[in-house]
Amino acid sequence: MACSDDASALDIGFAELHCLSNFSFLRGASHPEELVAEAARLGYRALALTDECSLAGVVRAHLAARKHNIKLIIGSEFVLEDGLKLVLLATDRTSYGNLSALITLARRQAEKGGYRLSKTDLTGHFPQGCLAIWLANDRFLAEDGRWLKQLFASNLWLGIGLFLSGRDEIHCQQAEAMARQLDIPIVACNDIHMHCRSRRALQDTLTAIRLGQPLSQLGYALFANGERHLRPRLRLAKLYPPEWLQQTLFIAEHCQFSLDELRYEYPQELVPDGYTPTSWLRHLTEAGIQNRWPCGLPEKVRQQIEHELSLIADLVYEPYFLTVHDIVKYAREQGILCQGRGSAANSAVCFCLGITEVDPSRMNLLFERFLSRERNEPPDIDVDFEHERREQVIQYIYRKYGRHRAALAATVVTYRTRSAVRDVGKALGLNLAQVERLADSVDRWDGYQLMPESLKECGFDPDSPIVQRLAILVEQIKGFPRHLS
Repeated sequence: MACSDDASALDIGFAELHCLSNFSFLRGASHPEELVAEAARLGYRALALTDECSLAGVVRAHLAARKHNIKLIIGSEFVLEDGLKLVLLATDRTSYGNLSALITLARRQAEKGGYRLSKTDLTGHFPQGCLAIWLANDRFLAEDGRWLKQLFASNLWLGIGLFLSGRDEIHCQQAEAMARQLDIPIVACNDIHMHCRSRRALQDTLTAIRLGQPLSQLGYALFANGERHLRPRLRLAKLYPPEWLQQTLFIAEHCQFSLDELRYEYPQELVPDGYTPTSWLRHLTEAGIQNRWPCGLPEKVRQQIEHELSLIADLVYEPYFLTVHDIVKYAREQGILCQGRGSAANSAVCFCLGITEVDPSRMNLLFERFLSRERNEPPDIDVDFEHERREQVIQYIYRKYGRHRAALAATVVTYRTRSAVRDVGKALGLNLAQVERLADSVDRWDGYQLMPESLKECGFDPDSPIVQRLAILVEQIKGFPRHLS
């Protein structure tokens, strides 16, 4: 292992390439924003968010990276069916798409909340352009390395983390021997689960919740120490050989993809031959005008419609309006009740297309609340469909556009006080009756805090160590993602 003097160590750049946030449900113990902010504070050149078979936290990390002026690398961690573990990192727009497709494949092959990926899957759906880091700390099998080397060629690294567990020297020796045998460069990877060491108690608690056992029974299922946090560069320089740290910068330099490159891509087949999206949207709008105002269009409304069509054309959002119109048109043809709502009610074009029912001739609309050039983001057209027949609309979308082009958006279900009290209480070893009494003691009129008076009424000592520990953990876990819905 390396030993550097303090001055030279401070000059060593570093990029963390293996980092889990709390979007690796019940594994990571920090929000994406906390990880990014801490990495920037420590002077890291870049941070890779690599949640397990997920990209759910990358938008929050992206916004935080903008704020703190640090490079964000987007990737994901996978554990294959045979136990092989690796991290894939996107280098450009194409490889990001390939990584997303691989995650989709893995998720669709398993029950909700899980994923399944085999070597055959990885070969058949190879994420072209991605860089791969083979995480071999606990499994040094030459056959794994040979297979990965054949698959990824020069885009493969052997990732090693040193966590002061007593086995670091052995891991280093094994890694160096394997790297020489397979001609694979080694890179330092720290398997980050939290942004700071103080989250260690929460990380242990999350492990207990995930495994469904109290902390007292977990034993070796818990990490041996709190080293899986973002550590100062000086400390890393004393742990790792300089060349392992230098490889992190080499990899980071090759990962140039940013979420800023993404743009909404809408279906093109909605536009008939002989029309452009702009002319077809105008055609449908004019047809709607004839339907809505058979006796003539008020001049005020005509000006509003022309203003809207001009702005929609400038921002190239015609395909979005056409897509929503197509779905609403199908629903109305099938007699499915539907109604556009929210800020879309400020659009006269939406009224003409039959998406909303707010008559602009009777209202003073504020279109810029719905769509503006300054915000430079797509409008949000919310359409409610009757609950009993919503699935019929979903199946229409799948049939028309194909399942490879259509997907359901997930909502993030987060911990609130009652659910946090229940899960943390069980993790701390309280019985079911105690857990329910504690959850019932949460006073909804006091900001859902665990109030001392309520605790006493339920037979708990507010000053007892376990209750104080529970209160701290509950406050930390509140707002954490619990699952996707």
